[in-house]
Amino acid sequence: MVQNDDTPLESMLCFDVYAVNLAFGRIYKPLLDPLGLTYPQYLVLMSLWGQDGQSVGQLGAGLGLDSSTLTPLIKRIEAAGLVTRKRDPQDERRVIVSLTDQGAALQSHVDHIRSCVIKDTGMSMAELLQLQSMIRRLRSSMALQDPE
Repeated sequence: MVQNDDTPLESMLCFDVYAVNLAFGRIYKPLLDPLGLTYPQYLVLMSLWGQDGQSVGQLGAGLGLDSSTLTPLIKRIEAAGLVTRKRDPQDERRVIVSLTDQGAALQSHVDHIRSCVIKDTGMSMAELLQLQSMIRRLRSSMALQDPE
């Protein structure tokens, strides 16, 4: 817990992280709605724009999602014509997710999103990079404590 003289919720770091997550959702929604994307779908596409042709397991590991959460999400993106799912010929248990031409082309329509989000935080780039570094360190440390 973080020492704070405010209400009990405001003294909890996890509540601040939760509230910031909700705030990010409010920032992203009007940016992604015209593209027909939800934030989790956008994250899947971002991952594939970085490295196309990933397995569901690779995507899940990178996004911190299990396949039971990720598979329905990918199916919706597939129904929108942005990705394809195919069994890996070397291992039929693995499903490979790849961008369609439409999904790859969508990347050029999201360039403005990062700058809009940065502007809406009200923080400088240096502050955001420092904060991101600290959050990554916290996330990494907490992952080490994960009993799984």
